[in-house]
Amino acid sequence: MISREPTIERLATAQELLLAPFGLDESHLTRALSEMAAHWVDDADLYFQYTRSEGWSLEEGIVKTGSFSIDQGVGVRAVSGEKTAFAYSDDISESSLLDAARTVRAISSAGRSAKVKTPARRVAASRALYGGIDPIATLDSTAKVQLLEKAERLARARDPRIVQVMAGLAAEYDVVLVARLDGTLAADVRPLVRLSITVIAEQNGRREVGSGGGGGRFGLAYFDDEQVRTYVEQAVSTALVNLESRPAPAGEMTVVLGPGWPGILLHEAVGHGLEGDFNRKGSSAFSGRIGQRVAAKGVTVLDDGTLADRRGSLNIDDEGHASQRNVLIEDGILKAYIQDSLNARLMGVKPTGNGRRESYAHVPMPRMTNTYMLGGDRDPKEIVASIERGLYATNFGGGQVDITSGKFVFSASEAYWVEKGKVLYPVKGATIVGNGPEALKRVKLIGNDMALDSGVGTCGKEGQSVPVGVGQPTLRIDGLTVGGTA
Repeated sequence: MISREPTIERLATAQELLLAPFGLDESHLTRALSEMAAHWVDDADLYFQYTRSEGWSLEEGIVKTGSFSIDQGVGVRAVSGEKTAFAYSDDISESSLLDAARTVRAISSAGRSAKVKTPARRVAASRALYGGIDPIATLDSTAKVQLLEKAERLARARDPRIVQVMAGLAAEYDVVLVARLDGTLAADVRPLVRLSITVIAEQNGRREVGSGGGGGRFGLAYFDDEQVRTYVEQAVSTALVNLESRPAPAGEMTVVLGPGWPGILLHEAVGHGLEGDFNRKGSSAFSGRIGQRVAAKGVTVLDDGTLADRRGSLNIDDEGHASQRNVLIEDGILKAYIQDSLNARLMGVKPTGNGRRESYAHVPMPRMTNTYMLGGDRDPKEIVASIERGLYATNFGGGQVDITSGKFVFSASEAYWVEKGKVLYPVKGATIVGNGPEALKRVKLIGNDMALDSGVGTCGKEGQSVPVGVGQPTLRIDGLTVGGTA
């Protein structure tokens, strides 16, 4: 059997699912793009998408819900200057495509006519970071139910104080096709799976919650016995630790953040502020600061969409550009912002492979992929031992950030009080308050244990949600404000 090159294979899959069933081919895409270019526009694209998703959830020992859905459609966009005209339809047909193209071309200033020669077709370069499999088909329904039941059994067997277990399994098969005014044709086939486990522990009338889980761009066979045990242990351990927690002290203090998922603080407090649209408009705390020191020496922050099988990774972004490994902050110096096509053009730079959208019904914008800080040379135990009086936070819940000021607030879901280098007891109700740029300048020690999260992140921006990854090593940050209940 002769296999095709991955880029060509993905393009063939996309054409088979998104064009052929509706009597479309590349000539119809060229005609729609030509219709948009009949009035002068700076950019235009077509974004076709087919998404099949499935979800199962278990509660109180039984699988209570199961869902299956198919969604497909096309988004049509024309850009003139800073203005964007956008239309979308779940009817993929020649007439709908041409109607949408004629509608959005009105964005052109004064409706100027233009005679444009459509560029020759060019298959965009892309990566091969994950297999083009349909993860829904990698386990049958019986095996999916058994997987959730296994998670519950393991959690209840782990400790008699576990009184409730909730588990969820999700799988998605996403196929996209992008055609651009410059002749670019690109496609991607994106599998995505996630297993989540939440437990409730009870002791002497007190109840606490713990959660665990993970996933990525692969099949459901990833969730073998060892992986499920890892997630269960994470959830149960958090819940049991919190049963022993005391009210968190408040005040300004040293905070040490654990590796992996605590990188969500970096994502929110710093990552959003480095997105191109906020900086083009001057509304970010990092606007106009390229080349300046914005963090302590040793702090290097990347947004990297090229990591194999990761939840936030992409072979191409949603504008047809290959994903990239972008160095945003290097040794404390601000090097770059992440860009989509519109903001890159207006800022006079190249796109960085970060044009992302939730679906065909949404416009693309600069969004993160996998955002993380590189590791340093310090032993994590040494970093914790360096705390005179402060907080050691190993897991986080929700948080929010004000892009303009850089101020953030995060709640720690698992944290410990430390004095004279000794971990004394777990605390509950700790919120960490600070300013993103200032917090980066106060990084004092960087661990050698950089880790990525387990594959659970979803980022929201302007009403759109996309899967992302985060990561960091153990970090010591001085002078953060901790809000507590003690």
